[in-house]
Amino acid sequence: MTTLLYILVGIIGLIVILALIAPKSYDVSRSTEIAKPKDEVFTYLRSLKKMDEWSPWAKKDPEMLKKFTGTDGEVGSMSYWNGNKDVGEGEQEIKKIIDGERIEAELRFLKPWKSTSDCYFDVTDSGNGTTKVTWGFSGKNKFPMSIFSLFVSMDKMVGKDFEEGMRSLKSVMEG
Repeated sequence: MTTLLYILVGIIGLIVILALIAPKSYDVSRSTEIAKPKDEVFTYLRSLKKMDEWSPWAKKDPEMLKKFTGTDGEVGSMSYWNGNKDVGEGEQEIKKIIDGERIEAELRFLKPWKSTSDCYFDVTDSGNGTTKVTWGFSGKNKFPMSIFSLFVSMDKMVGKDFEEGMRSLKSVMEG
């Protein structure tokens, strides 16, 4: 019985230590240069409906259910999706727009697990009619996901999707 108690205390101690050293937040972003003027790129990025034209997740489930509310491209507009296991279920709501520079939104994932993240687009003029776009998202690692993030980073989980999205956005905008 004493041995079992020591094992249990050891396991609990290990969990506590891992929770203390685990990353408390994440921030994943990718950038690309688009050969279009900044205003044109920014106007395009404001549209939640146009996101389906380049989003890597729209390609993973072209049949996903989509609903839009509010005025597309304005604060308060929202897109809802419900798709296969690769895309899950959730919604994205535009929360803040700094005209010509930044779009901030909140991502609320409902399935396969509930979580909330902030996402953003930063748009800057690179000169010569070229625009730099940075797409990213950030959030808090809550227990027990924080321990999981010690072994698999959010960047490793979604970084390739963001890279694919940036390549696709560039192709759509320049095509």
